[in-house]
Amino acid sequence: MTSASPSISAAGPAPEPSALAEISQETLALCRRLFVQLLRRPSTLVAGVLQPLIWLVLFGALFSRAPEGLLPGGISYGRFLGAGVIVFTAFSGALNAGLPLMFDREFGFLNRLLVAPLRSRSSIVLASVLYITAMSLVQSLAIMATAALLGYGWPSGPGLFVVLVTLLLLVFAVTALSLGLAFALPGHIELIAVIFVANLPLLFASTALAPISFMPPWLGWLAALNPLTFAIEPIRAVYSGSFHLGDVVLNAPYGSLTAGTCLGLLAVLSAALFLSIRPLLDRKLT
Repeated sequence: MTSASPSISAAGPAPEPSALAEISQETLALCRRLFVQLLRRPSTLVAGVLQPLIWLVLFGALFSRAPEGLLPGGISYGRFLGAGVIVFTAFSGALNAGLPLMFDREFGFLNRLLVAPLRSRSSIVLASVLYITAMSLVQSLAIMATAALLGYGWPSGPGLFVVLVTLLLLVFAVTALSLGLAFALPGHIELIAVIFVANLPLLFASTALAPISFMPPWLGWLAALNPLTFAIEPIRAVYSGSFHLGDVVLNAPYGSLTAGTCLGLLAVLSAALFLSIRPLLDRKLT
């Protein structure tokens, strides 16, 4: 009696996973690591939500008796301020995007990643972008929910989509800048210094706290060129009622800008910043 020979699969060896699947797996694994760090130290998320909430409540109460005619359309200051606080929350979170990467550089973990058998080292950057985007959106949604509870309104379905798109464009742009600084600066002290120097001046030199018509001419020009203004005004228009991309949302000293133009400028800025830091990332991640 002859023994039966083992059967051989006609399909041959199992196919190797595609490059896209491997990069996605690496990105999700590195992103999960960042969320695990957040769960172990949730104070970062708590502080990122509490600070803008305090701004919204205190500033809304402080200027609740602002004289009529100060704000366009006669809206309440709380509703006017809400869009600025939402954008500033996303901006602040994205500006801190380079800190985890900078700490990985200083503690040597980035060097371990660079010698690891990764399919693409771009997954290191993609993981940071996904993490910061998720964090910024969670913080911004918390501010929006608080603003709704305070009676400042909630955007409709299409309006909510516009708010999310606007925040994503801003977060991508500022995240690219922060990641570039994380590789260009020598240490986290310098990066924190840049964050502190840039944070509040960009807030005050925007339309987050006051309209351009209330500002002196030189500050009005700065606010009209500030990317935060390009994100604030479409969101403010969404909260004011009916919204169309062709509506004028910003009367700048150099001309009137529609909501679609503001979003287009944010998209161009985001693409330009990512393209500008790509040579730096390619050099540092090789």
